[in-house]
Order: sequence, then C-alpha cells, then structure tokens
Amino acid sequence: MKNLMILLLTVSWLNVSGQDFEKDVYPTELGDLTFTFIGHGSFMMEWDGQVIHVDPSTREADYTTLPDADLILITHHHGDHCDPSAVAAVEKSGSTVLLTALAKESLGHGTVLPNDETATFKNFTITAIPAYNLVHKRDHGDPFHPKGTCNSYVIEGGGMRIFIGGDTENTPEMKALKDIDIAFLPMNLPYTMTPEMVADAARGFKPDVLYPYHYGSTDPAELVALLKDLDEVNIKVRKMP
Repeated sequence: MKNLMILLLTVSWLNVSGQDFEKDVYPTELGDLTFTFIGHGSFMMEWDGQVIHVDPSTREADYTTLPDADLILITHHHGDHCDPSAVAAVEKSGSTVLLTALAKESLGHGTVLPNDETATFKNFTITAIPAYNLVHKRDHGDPFHPKGTCNSYVIEGGGMRIFIGGDTENTPEMKALKDIDIAFLPMNLPYTMTPEMVADAARGFKPDVLYPYHYGSTDPAELVALLKDLDEVNIKVRKMP
C-alpha cells in the first residue's frame, strides 16, 4: 500500500481506567489497523480481529486493564521491553509470543525468532531484522545491543509493511528495507539513535509514515527539522518518551 495510505483518525484518545492513550487508525485490505501509543517502546495494534502487543511494560501502563493479546512481540531482553509482569497481564490461552533467545531466558517461554528469519501468524508474516549498535557502547567497550541478540520486526499483511525498530541504530539492514509504510524508530540516547541517525535511516528507506518513539529526553522537533526537506516521509510525533 506504499504511497496510498489515508489517515482516518489522528490523535484520537483511548481512555482505559483513567489511562489516556493516543490512537491512530489506518485502512488496510484486512480492515482498519489501529495503533494505541502506550509509551516508550510499548504500543498496541488491533488488526484483522487480532490484538498485538509490542514490548509491553508495566512502567508505561497498567496492562491488567488492556485487551488480552493474540500476539506479543518482544524486541529484546532489557526490562523496559521484556517485562514478565506485563506479558502475564495480557497473555491468554492461545497467545503467541515471538521474541529473542535472551528475552526467552528472561520471560521463560515463547517462540524464538532469530535475526533474518520469518514467522507466520494468522494473515501476517513477521520477519526479524538485526537490531544493534554501531556507535554507542558501554564504558567497558561492548555495544549496548550487540549484533545477533536483538530484533527489529517487519510485520506484513493487508497490503501494509510495518517496521518496528526496538533498540537499534541506523544499521545497513534497516536502511536497505523497501516499501515500508509505517516505521517506528527509537531515539533514546545513549542506547539507540541520535536524531541525525534517525534522519539518516529515514533517508535510506523512506517510510511513508515515521513515528519517532522510545525517545526519552530527546526532542522529536530536532528530527522534524532534519527531515523538513524529505517530503516522502510524514513524521508523526506521539507521546512515546
């Protein structure tokens, strides 16, 4: 559906037990795709009758009040992305959990989807893209996210391709992506990308819609300014610090 998307609802709100979340809705061949922006790296997708939770975290919301998950995607093992309590709150009989090997060690269950492999869920395919640091490292010299341990995901279905960055920098694998309709790119220093790195990635694969997320204290306006001349990419800023 590249270049054919029409935004139906922008910055509508979902109130759940006193929690207010922004929502965006997009049309697809499988019906409306609804994003609920929970916070940081956590969001929810409702699509083709399925509820998909991405990196649920109790730091961001009371997940006992949110819809149960048909699919849970966990990008990596760090506690703000792999939270056993949040997973338990939305997991039900028959839920599918796709995650990395280290995240499975932390969570205790789930199906490992290694880098560069693809899984099928209902009417969707999910491909794990390597997520890792190129520049930012810990004091002892190891990357915050070593290559091979973390996933980004491409979800494809209903004529749409959605990229979920997780914790990553502007890797060659990301910049080589094609036909991405919606992309979530992290911008939380020092663990992920600077605004300049996000801009570099966006110029590389040109998603129709770009959501900066997991941005901490970084000002998303910096990214908007860096990409002001890139008309192909529509930047949408939501409450995802």
